[in-house]
Amino acid sequence: MDYIKNNKAAWEEGFENRTPCWGDENHIKLKEERLAFFYDDMKQELEQIDFQGKAVTQFCCNNGRELLSLMDLGVGRAVGFDIAENIIAQAKETAEKAGIDNCEFVSCNVLEIPEKYNNQFDVIILTVGAICWFEDLEVFFAKASKCLKDNGLLIMNEIHPFENMLPVPGEDEFDPNNMDRLAYSYFRREPWLQTQMGYMSGEYESKTFTSFSHTLSEIINSLSVNGLKTIRFNEYDYDIGLSDVYDGMGCPLSFILIAQKG
Repeated sequence: MDYIKNNKAAWEEGFENRTPCWGDENHIKLKEERLAFFYDDMKQELEQIDFQGKAVTQFCCNNGRELLSLMDLGVGRAVGFDIAENIIAQAKETAEKAGIDNCEFVSCNVLEIPEKYNNQFDVIILTVGAICWFEDLEVFFAKASKCLKDNGLLIMNEIHPFENMLPVPGEDEFDPNNMDRLAYSYFRREPWLQTQMGYMSGEYESKTFTSFSHTLSEIINSLSVNGLKTIRFNEYDYDIGLSDVYDGMGCPLSFILIAQKG
């Protein structure tokens, strides 16, 4: 799991190089907007689910902004997990500033979440840029299944695997005059090794971080073998994390998946 340790170092470095005030005012938006930091379609899905008094967790919660947003729906207890210690520190600070005292944040590799959290949660949420950091999704969803109670829900709003075939601005393969071009294999198995970090900051030469492509079949099958049955799946033609240059062109760019344990 050396790639996970390297990713931790890269993300913590990224936070140290963040744009001044990045995330510092999230508590203001949390107080002013219902379900702040969620996309509209995700908001609609979340509004249909009974969160009142429920226990909720988010794997790869970043600085906690989405999990803290979810408290608007009456969540009883929430725990966010993320590997970057300094980003988790900001999540804790945001919760304090927002006056939210029933949301805990823990810094750890989500594959190593302590057993005391097994069978503790009614809902797990995953948002953009979670699953790409893990090579083996069966192992990832095994941990999710262990943390969920029977009949618990996993709700995922992620980048569509189709988008991994599309070059984005900044890549050599991107050609604004040839927007129909597919540059990468849908079935790519090699990891993506990057040394240019731009999230949270202007782009700079960073420590190496590694991500992975996963097909839809891999996602759904990895859920299934861990007792997580897909009960709802919707696709959308807009991006939620990489680039908006392909929005509205008829390509599947993001999705919402809901699976149930048991």
